[in-house]
Amino acid sequence: MNSSDSNTPDSNLPDSAVNLADPKTYEVGPPIEFFNWLRSDAPVWWHDSDEYPPGFWVCTKYRDVIEIERNTQVFSSAQGGALLVDQGEGTELMMLNQDAPQHTRLRNLVARGFTPKVVRMLEPSIREAAHWIVDRALENDGEYDFVPNLAAELPLVVISELLGIPYEDRHKIFEWSNRMIGADDPEYGAIGGEDAMSASMELYMYAQSLADSRRERPLDDIVTALITADLDGEKLSDIEFNVFVLLLSVAGNETTRNLISGGMYALMEHPDQLERLKADLPGLMETAVDEMLRFVTPVMYFRRTATEDTELRGVQIKKGDMVTIWYGSANRDEEIFANPHVFDVGRTPNEHIAFGGRGPHYCLGASLAKMEIRVMFEEILTRIPNIRRSGEIVRLQSNLINGVKHLPVRNS
Repeated sequence: MNSSDSNTPDSNLPDSAVNLADPKTYEVGPPIEFFNWLRSDAPVWWHDSDEYPPGFWVCTKYRDVIEIERNTQVFSSAQGGALLVDQGEGTELMMLNQDAPQHTRLRNLVARGFTPKVVRMLEPSIREAAHWIVDRALENDGEYDFVPNLAAELPLVVISELLGIPYEDRHKIFEWSNRMIGADDPEYGAIGGEDAMSASMELYMYAQSLADSRRERPLDDIVTALITADLDGEKLSDIEFNVFVLLLSVAGNETTRNLISGGMYALMEHPDQLERLKADLPGLMETAVDEMLRFVTPVMYFRRTATEDTELRGVQIKKGDMVTIWYGSANRDEEIFANPHVFDVGRTPNEHIAFGGRGPHYCLGASLAKMEIRVMFEEILTRIPNIRRSGEIVRLQSNLINGVKHLPVRNS
């Protein structure tokens, strides 16, 4: 697994060592024990990989992740993209895969759709949607799946409202994002016999139809704002808009949905914390949301590429090397978090980096996602206080998203 002379040889790896590139590794959840060992014994570790030859560096410490995120001149998002897999044509226009000045320009153009004022204005409609979603869940007398019935619905409704997508089309977003993120998963990857590329093309075409519609009939929504945005004479091109819709659809759906699912599972696995939260929702909901984000960490890693020879913790990294930063591991760094493996809904301070390491790629929709999570759990825990797990969870096969596909529950 490791051939680097400057790092830990295979013979010294612990029994908990796994192939971090293999999506099947994550069927049982993130390899927490291996990450514990890496942080302690090999915080900058070379991972040989047949999937992504010749391999990649694995960085698991909190401060290293933040340093790499901030030092964009040495650790690039544009060279090779932000994922281990080679990026498809057009994805270089995605903010995720850009450095300054391209990234700065695009982020400034789309940021107007995620200002604090815009996010605050959305809360009443988000609350109404969450209430309706729980109404439907309350109709279930027996076992049902928490993921499609509760966790997935609110992000879809919010994305649809942001983009002015008709209600009846919202599940197209669900299917497209599943096929793109879950391409390695036998359940999602097999939907309709399609693959991630065809799903992205379908979403691009749908985004273009939204843009064309708003040009003919402008509305008071983010689509109209983005296609007419003018910042110092700059506007989004059609392809930039289409790629942004893809990013919003995947990031806004997959991450929030899987945080709600993973957060609910964490509460069910820690009944003392669940009861503590229910007893003081107004006082603990904000800290509980942050603790779910830290404990679950929906996005497991991103990749950077070294633009020059450099050094991290005494380890030599060569120009062109792939460098991966593992947020879930950083969020359990013993140097930063007291009792990091304890799920504590009242944890404070809690400077988690589930939304990124404080660099220029910090999640643009973080405030909106936290609002969705807070509102959804307030509705669930107030109106379905006795919800309980009634079967085993099924996790997503993905080395990118810490995902829960199925979580059987009952209302009492």
